[in-house]
Amino acid sequence: MIDISRGIQELEQGKMYKYLGVEESEGIQHQQMKERLKQEYSRRIRLILKCELNSRNKIAAIGALAAPLLRCSFGIINWRTEEIKKIDRKTRKMLTMYKMHHPKADICKEERRRERTGANRSGI
Repeated sequence: MIDISRGIQELEQGKMYKYLGVEESEGIQHQQMKERLKQEYSRRIRLILKCELNSRNKIAAIGALAAPLLRCSFGIINWRTEEIKKIDRKTRKMLTMYKMHHPKADICKEERRRERTGANRSGI
């Protein structure tokens, strides 16, 4: 049941509220949110790669659990192309560390495939 007599409280100075997973105060704190998203994305990738799934299921888990975290933020948070490429590089590095990606894989070939198929440029 909704209490109509109760008013909406003002937000105190310096306090933040969460809306659609993004913390806001007077505006969106882009740098803070980027850092939190990057840390959580890396944590999820690491957890998935440590578990004892086969390669196909690990890639599916990354696509279902880790990638949506960043994908949902692309319309809200201002990401620079260099930042997205850095995240992509870090993802490839983690995949290589856990023997899921060959260290000498042709990156240009993957980028050409993305351009041809219209897949997202981030590779995430």
